[in-house]
Amino acid sequence: MSATPTASDPTSSAAAAAAAASARAAAAAQALAHISIDGTLGADFCGFAVATLVMGVLTSQVFTYFKRYPADKPAYKLLIALLWTLELADQALIAHQFYFYTISNYGNPLVLLEKIVWSLVLQVEIGALVGTIVKACFAMRVWRFSNHNILITGVVLLLIVAQMGTATLFTVKAFFLGSLIELKDLKIFGSLSLALGVATDAVTALALCYFLSKLKTGYSNSDSLVNSLSLYAVNTGLLTSALSLTTLILYNIMPDNFIFMGIYFVVSKMYAVSFVATLNTRRIVRGKGTDRERTDPVNTFHMLTNPRSEVQLRSGDIRSAPEEYAMKKLYPIGGFEDNKVRSPPERPTEAPEPLYAKAW
Repeated sequence: MSATPTASDPTSSAAAAAAAASARAAAAAQALAHISIDGTLGADFCGFAVATLVMGVLTSQVFTYFKRYPADKPAYKLLIALLWTLELADQALIAHQFYFYTISNYGNPLVLLEKIVWSLVLQVEIGALVGTIVKACFAMRVWRFSNHNILITGVVLLLIVAQMGTATLFTVKAFFLGSLIELKDLKIFGSLSLALGVATDAVTALALCYFLSKLKTGYSNSDSLVNSLSLYAVNTGLLTSALSLTTLILYNIMPDNFIFMGIYFVVSKMYAVSFVATLNTRRIVRGKGTDRERTDPVNTFHMLTNPRSEVQLRSGDIRSAPEEYAMKKLYPIGGFEDNKVRSPPERPTEAPEPLYAKAW
């Protein structure tokens, strides 16, 4: 009689290992059959390229800010420097994961079935952190314009914290995934975080528009400024909301490719760009150009987009009492050191002369 092979028989062990390897190879081949290089590594390349371009735009905006507003408070300068540093780290992480998947593992598509590289996971958290900082600054604008409305500002802050929390939870769980294609298993957390980001932008824009509309006084000078600020508040969050919404939709309808990932690479940088651009266009929003490149050392609460704080009226410039009231209502932060105010009737028949045109 022939001997029955035991568990310790080298022949049977080798056969079992070969069978397991064959099964894994078959599973890998089946998984790779549903993966498109264009939709994975191609999307990764496109996202990296666009993110690099936007990083250049952000760097240019930061340089412009420090050149144009040297008298701004150190805290604001540190905030801009912090955002730029975080985005630089974010871009370095994007570059690292791109190099890992395309160069270090060139010609090895099986890497997509292996554990996710750490830089790709950490980049999600850095991007969420940048978005949180920018949205918190915009929430401060809501707080100021709403005359310290706790309810509305609290809702905005709650949405911001909730998004950061879900993004952090997504990041932690992603570290334990077996491969990139398993990202779809975290669809609930990823979708919730992106949806909260879109909701935050929408609530912030609507709140700013509502409270700004209540500041209208009936005088063309101040009301025109209110309309400009309202339009700018909407436009500031429009692009970031559109990108977040696009990422959310693609993540849910095409989870097997990485097109959503390429778009997400750009989202956080657009938040930073929109914030720095808000500071750099304070004079343009006011509609008086940027013919001066330096500001006087006055109180510049520019997270409120306070263009009045940059204006120092020349000798002889006089504001009417209604215009003074309107400007103080719009910008209660300060910067009204000059006391050249005449006292016409409380509501004149004509709109007062737009004296800010003389200031620049």
